Amino acid sequence: MTKKRGHNEGSIHQRKDGSWRAQVALQGRRLSFSAKTRRECQEWIKKTKGQIDEGMTFASTKISVGDFLTGWLSNSKSSKRPSTWNHYAQLIQSYIVPRIGNFIVKDLRPEQIQGLYNQLLEQGVGVCTIVKIHTLLHSAFSQAAKLGIMPRNPASLTMPPKAPSREMTIYDEQQVNQLLLTARGHRWEALFYIAVMTGMRQMELLGLKWTDVDWIKQTIKVERQLVRPDGESIQFAPPKTKFGRRMVTLYGGAIEILRNHYEQQHRVRNEAKDKWIESDLIFTNNLGGPIHPRNLVRDYKKLLRDAGLPIIRFHDLRHTAASLMLNHGIPVIVVSRRLGHAKASITLDVYGHLMPGMDAEAAEIMDTLVTPIQLNQIAPRLHQTAPNFHPDMQDNSLQPHI
Repeated sequence: MTKKRGHNEGSIHQRKDGSWRAQVALQGRRLSFSAKTRRECQEWIKKTKGQIDEGMTFASTKISVGDFLTGWLSNSKSSKRPSTWNHYAQLIQSYIVPRIGNFIVKDLRPEQIQGLYNQLLEQGVGVCTIVKIHTLLHSAFSQAAKLGIMPRNPASLTMPPKAPSREMTIYDEQQVNQLLLTARGHRWEALFYIAVMTGMRQMELLGLKWTDVDWIKQTIKVERQLVRPDGESIQFAPPKTKFGRRMVTLYGGAIEILRNHYEQQHRVRNEAKDKWIESDLIFTNNLGGPIHPRNLVRDYKKLLRDAGLPIIRFHDLRHTAASLMLNHGIPVIVVSRRLGHAKASITLDVYGHLMPGMDAEAAEIMDTLVTPIQLNQIAPRLHQTAPNFHPDMQDNSLQPHI
């Protein structure tokens, strides 16, 4: 067996079969690597020594992608929404572990992650799902890089498929009017009205409580939203961002509709008797509990068919509200706050294309401002009407009274 050592390059020796083996010491133990050429071993030693300098431990050199993601997900449970955490667990178990779960984390390369995306795409997995997998891996491996387990985040060097933009469909004023007329007398008439008036998200509406309503100031607070962590069970959680917590001003019509809804709910409570579950929710099922979103969407679509309207998503009522506000001159900053956006720029990015009327108005104003005026046509008239003036002449009428 022939041994060769290079200066500061660890240990490299050639085997009887002609292959090469490299070793690097780490915390009193040795890391080994085999390759066909000596050059490959040198490159491995250089890479490994760099990882050691960045904080890599011996334990981290053996951890697999599957084990690391399991630990990462467990540690991040308190910082993620239940629905997000459960979805990530499903993605790891169904798509990631079966394909790259046995790979060693520290040796994972960008092309292997890219291969995962390409393979999933070829197998018919939806683009949106692959994009979510990329988000998951990027977040997890970013933590691995901070811990020194990886020299860098390999997910940063990949090209996941681009998520298709979902078409935004909205109702105009006439269609909104038709929707609300058809909703009169419906058990969730107030819900549809508040949705269109405020632009609240579906889950925010389902999380509203009567204690959130200020009848005197005519406002309603958004403090929570309904969530379904596993797709079926129902819980309540704070809004997704701090800007989601907000106070929304209502008006006389909305307040009156809420009062009528309160009286209707009281009648339903009396009919349910002991079966009623007191939750203080504004919008409930027939027994006082939270409305299951699936049931709401079913009734919503039936209402649209009864109204003879094109079927749009419930979330598009939020887009409709934003469009109506912006096209009627409500300042973007006000619309942004009512919608719960972090910045007015987000509102413009999402809804800017829905304001063609404002663009036309701006064009008209700018045309008036920048149209040139021939000064030589104005000067003669000024000269003819200007009084004669001589430096020695004084107009006593212009003197101040002392």
